[in-house]
Amino acid sequence: MEFHRRGTSTCVFQEMPVLVSAAAVVGPREGEGPLGDLFDMVYSTTLLGETSWEKAESKMLRQAVDLALAKAGLEESQIDFIIAGDLLNQIISSAYMAREYDIPFLGIYGACATMSEGIGLGAFLIAGRFARYVVAASSSHHDAAERQFRYPTEFGHQRPPTGQWTATAAGAVVLGAQGKGPRVEAVTIGRVQDFGISEPNDMGSAMAPGFADTVWRHFQDMARQPEDYDLVISGDLGNIGSMIARELLRRKGIAIDDRHQDAGVMLYHPSPEVGAGGSGCGCVACVFSGKLWKELYNKQYGRILLVATGALHSPTSCQQGETIPCVAHAVSIVSG
Repeated sequence: MEFHRRGTSTCVFQEMPVLVSAAAVVGPREGEGPLGDLFDMVYSTTLLGETSWEKAESKMLRQAVDLALAKAGLEESQIDFIIAGDLLNQIISSAYMAREYDIPFLGIYGACATMSEGIGLGAFLIAGRFARYVVAASSSHHDAAERQFRYPTEFGHQRPPTGQWTATAAGAVVLGAQGKGPRVEAVTIGRVQDFGISEPNDMGSAMAPGFADTVWRHFQDMARQPEDYDLVISGDLGNIGSMIARELLRRKGIAIDDRHQDAGVMLYHPSPEVGAGGSGCGCVACVFSGKLWKELYNKQYGRILLVATGALHSPTSCQQGETIPCVAHAVSIVSG
């Protein structure tokens, strides 16, 4: 049996799966940000006409999937698997979304790393000839996530400068065995890192070690340098986590400063409410689906490294004083 494994952590595709289409749906604050014109749908309220924030998030995720399918010109019956995840307990946004489709469902939890994990798993299924088309999607909702992980929004909690704004957003991509579009070249699966951060209002510092370790392993496995990529995109370290991650990489002899951007920083105009930047499963998902996929499709980039990062804590672990482990998964994507 021939294995397509390189180095310690990376899988390389000889027949590269295609990112056939992508779609992004966001809330009002995200629509008012620098990327607002790039999203497929922008809602004017965070309830989206629903009776709860949780129902609103599931609706937003379903619409992102519907739009991605429509762009790909595919029917529901042509999709072999849906892979999706979110931040809420038992990934209910994704599960309630998936019940609307007659498609086999794989629910995953990678916190803010969910989108790159989903794309990676979808690519494995296609490259292994277990699927012709796979949908990968993820979402988050500011008010639902704040209520679960920190404080109800009605409480009026004043967030510290290290805090990040959970995005009200969803993104979905359709991966295919063939077609026109950007291609998944390789996937580096991250290892859980924990540098002892226990403050749930400092996600960037907690996730930075995961990003740095995965990027370093990817470059080692692929025998590459930062110059081999037009862009290294993190999601979502924010301003503080980005600075820490770049410093950790410099200590390993890797400088990505001139080609690194963070989805959480890109999504919003700076403000005290946003703090250090955006976060949440929907943050990097909507930035990739709304902006980066189009730029790859139009060959504005030749190759990018999408590295989504996740803080793997829960309200229970934080209340018990546990530190916050993190993970990051990297997807190397080349233009069509």
